[in-house]
Amino acid sequence: MGKTYKMYIGGEWVDAQSKETFADTNPYNGETIAVTPRGKREDARRAIEAAAAAFPGWAATPPAAKRQMFLKAADIMERRQEELVKILTEENGSTIGIAMFQMFFVPGLFREAASQTYNMGGEVIPADYPGKSFMAVRQPAGVVAGFGPFNVPYILSSRAITLPIAYGNTAVLKPSEETPLTGGILIAEIFEEAGFPAGVLNVITHAKEDAADVGDELITHPAVRRISFTGSTEIGRIIAEKAGKHLKRSVLELGGKDPLIILKDADLEYAANAAAWGAFLHQGEICMSTERVIVERSIAEAFTEKLAQRANALKVGDPRDPSVSIGPLINQAALNKVHAHVQEAINGGAKLITGGKYEGLNYYPTVLTHVTSDMRVFTDQTFGPVAPIIVVEDAEEALQVANNSKYGLSSGIITNDLSKALAMANRLNTGMVHINDQTVNDEPQAPFGGVKDSGWGRFGGKAALEEFTELRLISIQHNQRTFP
Repeated sequence: MGKTYKMYIGGEWVDAQSKETFADTNPYNGETIAVTPRGKREDARRAIEAAAAAFPGWAATPPAAKRQMFLKAADIMERRQEELVKILTEENGSTIGIAMFQMFFVPGLFREAASQTYNMGGEVIPADYPGKSFMAVRQPAGVVAGFGPFNVPYILSSRAITLPIAYGNTAVLKPSEETPLTGGILIAEIFEEAGFPAGVLNVITHAKEDAADVGDELITHPAVRRISFTGSTEIGRIIAEKAGKHLKRSVLELGGKDPLIILKDADLEYAANAAAWGAFLHQGEICMSTERVIVERSIAEAFTEKLAQRANALKVGDPRDPSVSIGPLINQAALNKVHAHVQEAINGGAKLITGGKYEGLNYYPTVLTHVTSDMRVFTDQTFGPVAPIIVVEDAEEALQVANNSKYGLSSGIITNDLSKALAMANRLNTGMVHINDQTVNDEPQAPFGGVKDSGWGRFGGKAALEEFTELRLISIQHNQRTFP
């Protein structure tokens, strides 16, 4: 039996109103690591009301005070690093690589937020009418509803609410039912210790059965003015439709089928290392994971051999072991989906080079060749450690294959010809392109988001200011004007 936790609403640690709880389990061994409140619609409403009550005071808080709290939050997370990594490994199967990536990213995000507390500026705009002046000013929007996914919870849940709070908004964070601790409760502990006032951040946890109702309240409640969501395209579409019905702006970072293009002049050792990292990091459970590897024919055979060697060298097992590179997928449904994609591809004519097997929820890193555009492993997000290789004749065909997707999140190009890479980057239909790198790249100060079915809006950097604030016009008539 794991430790019992509470939700964080209005600056207090509380049970669900129903007093019900649910078990949070380790995907590797099935053990219960925590018992958390089973929040429902009424709890979401309570959290929203707490955020709405805190909004006027927080919006008026001077930037220096906000800055100090975010800097303290960064220090607290670094101080608690060992503990936070241990819980992350147990709750969602993160290996040391992705765990430490989050430990570096999130304190950086908090420090970026500290700097952005001073970005709520505006501009004076010239007016044509005599004696008139215009001022465009930014103001916080109100309550932000943040939806955090299970896969990279410290980063993605923190990203949902951190910059919005820096701009003077308050927030309700709904972590995935798979990661209530790392996606919500532990973040609330950090914010509380850092001194954020009651109601600025609220966290509601829930069981899978209650996700739809809780989410609906977070979207439809009139006090919520922005929706910040990271997750699947299917759920994102539902959220976008509901938000549109209620005329609310949403920022959606959704699925991806991210291509990595490797041109014939690439360093094959580097390319294979990059592709292995992009495809297999965190067992492929990253929205930016390299899910299609597009290689020019003249180097395809040699590249495939090197990538298979790297896949075979990765240790699969208990993520608590620092030598393990591939941990468990989050649940049985995830494993079933990954294996179905692989088996359907093989049955359709793809060649299995390595992998294609599993033990428990651990899926072995898999390399496929002879992949065609009608296979689900080409068209749909797999979200597992699978690298489908597509061979092309030249760079032009590589672009056509890369753009042949309903998704458009991240992409990569590996070549020694930077001019050619830049020209190709401008033609790739993705929100982000990484030249001479794989597809998994992100830093707090950079804009992050996709196009097509990968969502809309941008997280990160100054781009987030546009998403989570209201731009208002104030005019001043300095002398009496003449009316007809």
